[in-house]
Amino acid sequence: MSPERLRTIILALLVLALLACKMLPVADVPVVEPSRTPFQPLDSSQVQPESDGSIISGAQNIEAKTWTLRISESVPAALREQVNLPEGFEIERNGSPTNLVLDAMASSGEGPESQWVYALVGPFPTILDEVSGEDLKRAWEGETLEFLNGRPLLMASSTEQALTRHWGPPAAEAVRAVKSDNLLEKAWEKPYSLAVVPFERLEPRWKVIRIEGTSPLDKDFSFKKYPLRVRFGLTGEPEALALLANNTESFIPENNRDTQKMSVVVMTGVTALVRATGAKMESNGISYPGEDIRHWLTEADLTHISNEVSFDESCPPANPYQYSLQFCSRLEYLDLLDYVGMDIMELTGNHLMDWGRNAFDNSLELYEERSWKTYAAGADLAAARQPLLIEHNGNKLAFLGCNPAGPEYVWATDNRSGVTDCADDWILEEITHLRGEGYLPIVTLQYFESYGFVPSTSQQRYFQSMAEAGAVIVSGSQAHHPQTMAFYEDQFIHYGLGNLFFDQMRLPDGYGVPVFDVEDLPVPGTRLEFIDRHIFYDGRYLGTEILTAMLEDYSRPRPMTVDERKILLRNTFESSGW
Repeated sequence: MSPERLRTIILALLVLALLACKMLPVADVPVVEPSRTPFQPLDSSQVQPESDGSIISGAQNIEAKTWTLRISESVPAALREQVNLPEGFEIERNGSPTNLVLDAMASSGEGPESQWVYALVGPFPTILDEVSGEDLKRAWEGETLEFLNGRPLLMASSTEQALTRHWGPPAAEAVRAVKSDNLLEKAWEKPYSLAVVPFERLEPRWKVIRIEGTSPLDKDFSFKKYPLRVRFGLTGEPEALALLANNTESFIPENNRDTQKMSVVVMTGVTALVRATGAKMESNGISYPGEDIRHWLTEADLTHISNEVSFDESCPPANPYQYSLQFCSRLEYLDLLDYVGMDIMELTGNHLMDWGRNAFDNSLELYEERSWKTYAAGADLAAARQPLLIEHNGNKLAFLGCNPAGPEYVWATDNRSGVTDCADDWILEEITHLRGEGYLPIVTLQYFESYGFVPSTSQQRYFQSMAEAGAVIVSGSQAHHPQTMAFYEDQFIHYGLGNLFFDQMRLPDGYGVPVFDVEDLPVPGTRLEFIDRHIFYDGRYLGTEILTAMLEDYSRPRPMTVDERKILLRNTFESSGW
């Protein structure tokens, strides 16, 4: 080591020694031993990212608050089940303190809201069609009105509470609270009672009563104009309301009725554009028969017509005095079916081969050119047995039908076009299969004809077998005289709808209009017509509205008057055993 480097080291040691001497404590100043702080790893649950991506300790944050919601007893079960709270909110449990309440409201609140539609209903055989909103309110207030038949309004307790927020408390004895699951059974006890149910609780054995001309089964239904509409909303702490209002996804549905989930199918009886009906079309215009009821048919999403006669260019002008039962329709008559908005043509009729198989085959081509959907007939037996499958607004519908009555020459075979028969129970197996695939089968039958309200015992058994197999609707297309109705569980059977466009003009006594006695139609009742309006919603059969028409001028059905309708409904329901 050089002398210079040694001197530098010695000098540095002397400087350190002097500094150490200055840091020694003064004798009268106590020495404080510093506390020992062990190393503490950071808990990942207390770490939050800064906006720039850096991490800060959770000790610097305020603990997040949990908001609690109480759901009032007025809230219907379906709305209660659909409450979906965002993070930081929970539903009250075991009487815990709450910050928010979901309840029926008399006026609009500040937070998210839901509009809930209710329906005034009665048992399906109810004659009453409509009440005024004022009369319904008066009944709620305890006034004795004829349409109630001396009975209180039935409803679930939640419905009563919701309407109490809406209208004020009901009068004593004006309302009877019944468990939801027992409402239908109680209403059907004679004398029948009316009830109020949420829209989602509708089912086929209810009849929906119009209020001020409006029904929630209407496609053009307006929430604002309907009296039985209750608003559900929130009350509570402003901060919690603001958080929910700013949430991008609503925690409650906007309503319980969405037209985009609804499908309306209108089904009709016999159509045969021949004889006097054809003659009236030629003299008064092709659209003449449909002008008074067109609105019923075009309003539907799917309009069904059972056309029983083939079209052919060689068909002569219609003869109102024709005695032969060999029928054909002129090509220009096709425009009537376009005019009334027909979508689906049923081909089970026993007159389809009257003008020969070529006329039938050519008619199939004409229907395809017009994009009409057909079922129950085809180029061979396999084609004839193919169901017509339609998906509309989320509802899967299957149309299928057959003809057990014949005559044999109308039936398709493996190498011959025609109508499908009902042999071998193929249709029962197909119904069950379709139901298993999620379809709602609608079955129409060209059964053996009979004139009168009450179908034969064999017809009743046969139609019920279709319902037992899984058909949600079974409809008779053979009847020239309207027939009775029945339910098999929640499936609807209408044994015969009567005519739609056909020239039979005999009325029974008691309808207040002249009786027409047509020589080849000695049986009264053929002027009376049913048109069935079936409603499907969110994948299930919701119910049926029965429309009634009276045939005029051998060709033109019109909506019945109030009195005519009451007579027909009363006769039909009584004959149905209701």
